[in-house]
Amino acid sequence: MKRHLDYNISQHFNKYKQVLVLLGSRQVGKTTIVKKIFPKADYFLVDNEPVKRILETYDIEAYKTLINQNAKTIIIDEIQLLTDPGRAIKIIYDQIKDIKIIITGSSSFHIKNKTGESLAGRKIDYKIYPLTFSEYLQQKGIEKELNYNIFENISKENRISSDHLYRFDIKNILESVLIYGLYPHLIENSNDEKYLMNFVDSLIFKDILELNLIEDKKLAADLLKILAFQIGNLINYSELAGNLGADKRTIKRYIEIFEQSFILFRLYPYSKNKRDEISKSPKIYFFDTGIRNALIGDFSSLEIRTDKGALFENFIVTEAIKQNEYLDEKFKPYYWRTKQGSEIDLVLEKGKILIGIELKYRRKAANAAFKNRYPKSNIVMMTSDNFY
Repeated sequence: MKRHLDYNISQHFNKYKQVLVLLGSRQVGKTTIVKKIFPKADYFLVDNEPVKRILETYDIEAYKTLINQNAKTIIIDEIQLLTDPGRAIKIIYDQIKDIKIIITGSSSFHIKNKTGESLAGRKIDYKIYPLTFSEYLQQKGIEKELNYNIFENISKENRISSDHLYRFDIKNILESVLIYGLYPHLIENSNDEKYLMNFVDSLIFKDILELNLIEDKKLAADLLKILAFQIGNLINYSELAGNLGADKRTIKRYIEIFEQSFILFRLYPYSKNKRDEISKSPKIYFFDTGIRNALIGDFSSLEIRTDKGALFENFIVTEAIKQNEYLDEKFKPYYWRTKQGSEIDLVLEKGKILIGIELKYRRKAANAAFKNRYPKSNIVMMTSDNFY
């Protein structure tokens, strides 16, 4: 079972002495990947009360009773559960020589706020997300390698190969991904609605809402459900605040917490002409369509859905975000929209390269407005028929 991050993580300690920090949502495979790459490492789960109790002494002598004196590498899993994880890791890093430290955490917001100053210059972060489409196909046994590069597909103008057409049913696989998402559990349990509903309850309505940063749990839960209905739409903070009877600053802060907890993200507008182009309002997407569908309680087939275009758009934008980070493509992602309503769903910019990507479940006539505005750009239409 391959992941895009395997190589970078395996090479980390050949390049750096700093702590390896692996951030991601629960159940995206953080523990699996570090145990696979570092099978001889001593493993400590902070959710284990005796381990947590020792780590919260912040005392090197207590730590030495926990860590094997011959240990070369240690993994501390779910580090965000400590009161002061940065302090604990700093003690180990500074006082136990030549030990390689790997920490994982489910909430980047929590970890960054708690470890920022303590581990300044002492850590390097890696982010891991739900599976990419390529990882999904490889783990399903459909592909042998991680060979789907969305950026190469874009540059080839998405000519679908006959080879792919006959090897597997791309339509059914895409439908499964759009409805149930890309969490690793779904490789063996492809239509597990109960898992997704329980996962939403445990991840969101327990873990995240119990953070001290969330004062109004009902408001946060209601906000998240509203956002789940708005994938691919512009966020109007004032409108959300008015509908929920909250102030705009709280709405913004809660969205930031959801973002830092790997539930959703905001895509910002590309704008060189602020007079008639949208320049501030972001669009909202979820890192996983299965989680989004669980939030709205809808796992119905694409055939009867009115939101299949939005789900496909969410899938491709998220795929680009994941691969951009994993493959170090260095593209800056945006969307583009004019005040008159012309739109490009995904804009990728890197140096002088500018690509506008229209995302439609079914092929439609291309919009020429972006090309007319930015004549050096390359325009691509990506659909359910040619995305792979």
